[in-house]
Amino acid sequence: MASDDWTELANVLSAGIVARGASGGFTPPNGGGTAVYVAHCLDGTVTGAVGSYCNLANYGPLASGGSIRACVKRLSSAANTGFSPFLYILAGGTDVADNAYLLGLEDRDPYRIVLRKGSILGGIPEATDGEYLRRSSDEYQISDDLWHHIRLDALVEPTGDVVLNVYESDLSTHACTAPSWSAITGMAQFVDDVAGVNSGSLPYTSGYAGFASAHQEQISARVAWDHIQLLRQT
Repeated sequence: MASDDWTELANVLSAGIVARGASGGFTPPNGGGTAVYVAHCLDGTVTGAVGSYCNLANYGPLASGGSIRACVKRLSSAANTGFSPFLYILAGGTDVADNAYLLGLEDRDPYRIVLRKGSILGGIPEATDGEYLRRSSDEYQISDDLWHHIRLDALVEPTGDVVLNVYESDLSTHACTAPSWSAITGMAQFVDDVAGVNSGSLPYTSGYAGFASAHQEQISARVAWDHIQLLRQT
């Protein structure tokens, strides 16, 4: 998707606190283009988030479910905690305070891939029991060379249930333009049931999708995204 297809969320941290934009100064993922989108926190005293939502007709917002995929990474920083990049889908609005389904890289060192239900502003905190829907069995050390190609599908069933499936594609063998999706170890399908039993709250059945990062008083925290795609359920 092109840069014009995305609009910044409301109440994001200012560019003076988190600088961001498309840059050619970083190595893209396998199959990527000449630039990646990066965010760099310049102020270690502030908590907040930055991010964007898709503004295209029929996608902003999604009338039903959809699928969002992208390459994402946590770059080495002054400290390797205090920040988390992620994708989100079916957000209730276009503010960082809105709730959504989030899939991203945990604020932890080493980190895991985590599926969470909650606010964009909250990001992907360290996944303690009861605070996530699914998390990967594998852990990863932060590396400037380590990209993750991840995918989150949120499918709205006729019953009102929302079925959440997560996948990854191995960038060492598959370019981001030709992914081969497989299940993420430890992250089985999650059904957010119509009665709100499994997750503790009612499911989200429509809304906005995009990418974001949460920042927790950590200067020099750096994240990146590339090859972001959004599909809608029909």
